[in-house]
Amino acid sequence: MPMVIDRDEVRRLIQVGAQLVDVLSLKEYERAHLPGAIHIPLKDLGQETPARLRMDTPVITYCYDLQ
Repeated sequence: MPMVIDRDEVRRLIQVGAQLVDVLSLKEYERAHLPGAIHIPLKDLGQETPARLRMDTPVITYCYDLQ
């Protein structure tokens, strides 16, 4: 179930093995991605996306929008 979490919770979840998915465009990802992030551009998310992730651990999705 999706929920908004703060920076401290992101750090805690990553420490216990959560997956960090960065959905920035390739250009943005190359310029400023979070360390250890799995890159899956937002436009590429689809039915096959779960096959790229471990289903037994939390998934944190990150996107930064300058607008």
